[in-house]
Amino acid sequence: MVQRDLQIDWLKCFVSVVDAGSLSGATEEVHRSQSAVSMQIKKLEAAVGRQLLIRGPRHLELTADGQKLLGYARRLLDLHGEAKAAFHGEELTGRIRIGVPDDYAARYLTPVLKRFAPRHGGVEIELNCEQSSALIPRVENGELDLALVSRDHARRGTFLFHEPLVWVGSPQFELWRRDPLPIAVYEAASLARRNAINSLALQGRRYKVVYNSSSLAGQFAAVESGLAIAALTRCCIPEHLQILGREHGLGPVEPVEVAVYRSRASQNSKAVDRLRDLLIKTLKFSDRAYS
Repeated sequence: MVQRDLQIDWLKCFVSVVDAGSLSGATEEVHRSQSAVSMQIKKLEAAVGRQLLIRGPRHLELTADGQKLLGYARRLLDLHGEAKAAFHGEELTGRIRIGVPDDYAARYLTPVLKRFAPRHGGVEIELNCEQSSALIPRVENGELDLALVSRDHARRGTFLFHEPLVWVGSPQFELWRRDPLPIAVYEAASLARRNAINSLALQGRRYKVVYNSSSLAGQFAAVESGLAIAALTRCCIPEHLQILGREHGLGPVEPVEVAVYRSRASQNSKAVDRLRDLLIKTLKFSDRAYS
């Protein structure tokens, strides 16, 4: 008789494989060999009677049934974690002041907070959305405990992944044909601004800054209205905007290094320890999504 109960170990392997993007990537998270992870997934598929993952040559994809199960699996694992913590874990309390740029918030921070918050209801999260150039000094002076930032040098925080920068324009306007090229940029200290201008300089492409904004919404407004093109992080580009490349006479832009940066003042906070560890575990090497 087929076993229909959904074992916690199977669900852990399933969620870890989805988050890692591969069987091999999940091995460290669940402390099992790749063959053991594969067997756990097969047992889970047998239990639900459906295929959950499509195994491609480079990565795994969720089937419709896999996508359906994923939400239940995360909820079951969160509840399981809460139950264990209630009897054997340490109850975390306090407040975490965390900063993140607008373009990283939805793609990278939200999934982490969705895992953290249900398990640690006694921790208050205070979220600040600003550009990295504004967040870094706030971490340094202790106003923020943690920040997800585009780091300005190699020793700034713990490196997580490379985030691609791409040229973006509105398909309704062929601004890339203009000379000089009209561009929208962030504030002077922005790495995205520096990398964009360096890219144009290397190409010998003439440009004119026609729009300045420190907010992502402002950058989108400039692009959507046909005022300018902009170099933005790949993770935030909406489908209605056009990514511009060599076929438009625009060369590549150097990516930015994303890191988690922690204040010295928060070193004794176990709540900050836990969230920082979860950020690293979840996001490190997540540039695989663009490989």
